[in-house]
Amino acid sequence: MRRLHIGLLAFMAVLAHPLPSAINEAVRTTGGLVSGVPGSDPAVTVFKGIPYAAPPVGDLRWRPPQPPPAWQGVRKAAEFSPSCIQLIVEERKPWTYEFMTHNQISEDCLYLNVWTPAKSAAERLPVFFWIHGGGNVEGSAAVPIYDGEALARRGVVVVTINYRLGVFGFLAHPELSAESGRGVSGNYGTLDQIAALRWVHENIAAFGGDPNRIAIAGQSAGSRGVHNLMVSPLARGLFQRAIAQSGSGIVPNNRALRLAAAEQQGVKFAESKGARSIKELRAMPWEKVEAGTRVGSTSSFQPVIDGWVIPDDHNAIFRAGKQNDVPVLTGLTADEQSSQPNYGTIPLEEFRKQVEQRFGDLAATFFKLYPFSNQAEAGEAQKASARDQGLVSMYLWAAQRAKTAKTEAYTYYWTHTMPGPDAARYGAFHTSEVPYVFNTLNKSMRPWTEEDRRIAQMLGSYWVNFIATGNPNGAGLPVWPAFREDAAVTMEIGDRFAPRPVADKAKIDFFRVYFDRPDATAR
Repeated sequence: MRRLHIGLLAFMAVLAHPLPSAINEAVRTTGGLVSGVPGSDPAVTVFKGIPYAAPPVGDLRWRPPQPPPAWQGVRKAAEFSPSCIQLIVEERKPWTYEFMTHNQISEDCLYLNVWTPAKSAAERLPVFFWIHGGGNVEGSAAVPIYDGEALARRGVVVVTINYRLGVFGFLAHPELSAESGRGVSGNYGTLDQIAALRWVHENIAAFGGDPNRIAIAGQSAGSRGVHNLMVSPLARGLFQRAIAQSGSGIVPNNRALRLAAAEQQGVKFAESKGARSIKELRAMPWEKVEAGTRVGSTSSFQPVIDGWVIPDDHNAIFRAGKQNDVPVLTGLTADEQSSQPNYGTIPLEEFRKQVEQRFGDLAATFFKLYPFSNQAEAGEAQKASARDQGLVSMYLWAAQRAKTAKTEAYTYYWTHTMPGPDAARYGAFHTSEVPYVFNTLNKSMRPWTEEDRRIAQMLGSYWVNFIATGNPNGAGLPVWPAFREDAAVTMEIGDRFAPRPVADKAKIDFFRVYFDRPDATAR
């Protein structure tokens, strides 16, 4: 006990008197020298706005990312770069200010940021490579909750990146395919992610990171990016772990378009802009190109199954055992769909009709599993069935993965409701675990409690362990079991930290049958 007491006193002394600044000299990258700035804790050095690719403007619009121009002297990396082209909004409930992009936007946006606690390049710390969410139409490495300092203080080098969005990131067109030399087009945003990852693999050792311990991670569209990298031959060997938050399920690749269909979509788009060629489309101001391409926070321009960057449907690649096989940590939130205006409030008879239309001859079984006779019960049935469907979809995905993978998977279910506006309305909403993972609770004015801070500390411990070793477990933490098909459990995190059943057998069997149907949907 005396040793433990002395150890705690020493740890508290470190907190009271922060360690000297991390790397405080210019760092040499493949493009040139960069200098960072101390974080709010000088034990972390921050490098913001490092170019990993040339500005994708002019003739480079809708081309794979090219190497950034080299620079002379020392580049001061003290400010975030502009974010990629998107609509800037203050908030979109349940996502309040701290979840949104707020800085200026530009096509010249292919930059990344590094937070490092290393004192020298020799430390070889594990690396966390974050791909932001936002439906592939918004989001940024500059979003407040993605600040990497708190994670870096725990011995991890954190990297956040921008990548092209919407029509600039995912336009396919026959003319673009013809000029590519590979007969493909449309995955420029995904190619940006791969280029940034390659830059990290080549340069992160100079920041004290280990290029052989890189964990790619993302949430929502960022999780889809993680899955794209897990199936892309172009990313092979560039990462050793994968974290996919709100994005692992059995439904085929989110209904991704194949190249021919995406090219025809591109032809119609060019015609709608009055462009007779890609040259004319490239000559247009970005404002004219982008106008009318978005509905709220979604866009029809998304990653494409092109046979090169993304060779096939994700599930088909995993079934064939052709994925980049690394340990995976993945999960979902209890109220993934609470941003929908009718979440849990669809009128009873309308809900009954929706069930009959969607599930067909399975509807009778649905009504037995999720019975309701009044509006309150119908609302609970809506939420319970959505949660179970998400959990079973993830379970089936992990079971399918396990048939060909040689590495472990760890699944989770986030149940904690963030304090703040409309907490009762939105519950454990989509993205709500992210500020706890990054421990960026200080980036918002929500009425945080000691319980929130405790949860963030525990969640960060699991994530840091996984980043470092490929296993989230560690001393002092409740045991997180690796996925086993015969166990049908997942790790509840948030309100509790303990394994829990995915669902009862009857519900697993029901959704298994449903997902076997070609018209099955994610919701």
